[in-house]
Amino acid sequence: MKKLYFVILCLLAFGMIFGSAIAADEDTIYFGVNYELTGANPIIGESAIKGVDMAVNEINEAGGLVVNGKSYKFAYKALDNGFNTDESALNAQEFADDESIVASIGPNDSDMCMATQAIACGDGLPMISPWSTLVELTSCEYYFRACFTDTFQGAILANYAYNYENARTAAVLYDMSNPYNEGVATRFSEVFKELGGEVVESQTYNGKTGEEDFTSQLTKITGKNPDILLMPNFYEEIVSQATQARDMGYKGKFLGSDTWVDTSLLEWDTEGLLEGSAVVGHYHKDIASDVALKFIDNYHKIYGETGDPNDIVALNYDAVYLLKTAIENGQSFERKAIRDSLANIEVYEGVTGTMTFNNGNGDPTKSAVIMKIVDGKFQYVDSVTP
Repeated sequence: MKKLYFVILCLLAFGMIFGSAIAADEDTIYFGVNYELTGANPIIGESAIKGVDMAVNEINEAGGLVVNGKSYKFAYKALDNGFNTDESALNAQEFADDESIVASIGPNDSDMCMATQAIACGDGLPMISPWSTLVELTSCEYYFRACFTDTFQGAILANYAYNYENARTAAVLYDMSNPYNEGVATRFSEVFKELGGEVVESQTYNGKTGEEDFTSQLTKITGKNPDILLMPNFYEEIVSQATQARDMGYKGKFLGSDTWVDTSLLEWDTEGLLEGSAVVGHYHKDIASDVALKFIDNYHKIYGETGDPNDIVALNYDAVYLLKTAIENGQSFERKAIRDSLANIEVYEGVTGTMTFNNGNGDPTKSAVIMKIVDGKFQYVDSVTP
């Protein structure tokens, strides 16, 4: 309860309407949120909560959820996992043991999610990860995601490097302590080789130890003079890695995964080291649907930020609406019924695109976008459909 109380205080300090502050009653449907609000990457949780609050408030302002002719408020109870796998599992178990919780949204990080997978399956609690792209996650029938997978984005990055940048040699630098980073790097390498390219160097580091000096790895990479360098790592590390790479003499281009897509990265890149880099993301304003444009406009009105909402905000917003859709489609907030209903969503028009759950698991069929950093902005390049 101390963690929950801490989160409530933090969010109220931000001026947000917090779902779990609503007193429990029979007219309210609760879900859990298991988020990375503190720890190594607090921006994940900070962004996620914004998306969740936007969705919950909109739903309630529109009359809430309607199940069997009765209207219900939508609310959530949040626990901070501190970007820690043990805490993530404890939070998930607390939600599973709470009969008032019908489902859980989060964690967002793949490592945190895998720590909760056995609980989702063992206790039959539907879980939706907004941002975890790890392929293995949805081998549990109670786990769903609002994003694409590492297999999908890894292949996109390889195809882009080979066919659009005409790269024939590539290197990879990734955090081996997180299955997300490893998954993207592995798939990229596989597809790049299949296309005829050569991965001349693959170097790793341990992000959980706070490693910040990449001189040894980059010495080996720059010595091979690759055409392109993939760094599928969290955006907080990218400018430092790019700076060290340039200092070591690397002249080629950089390539990034969906963890790059936050305007803070562009603000930190004061020397323009990432100019011309390509990344894969979940949506872009230039091709946004009416749903997405309204979401972006509301975000600016609510939070007063000039930068557009990042992928994490958008995916968490979509995750809440996926849960709402499942509850109303199935006309039940019983856990098994929600799971079955999620698995049978034919079409959901979200901020991050149209989703269809027709793969026999919790993976939505949806597109991705390729962006390039041009003049310090994420510029839309292309969309890729499965």
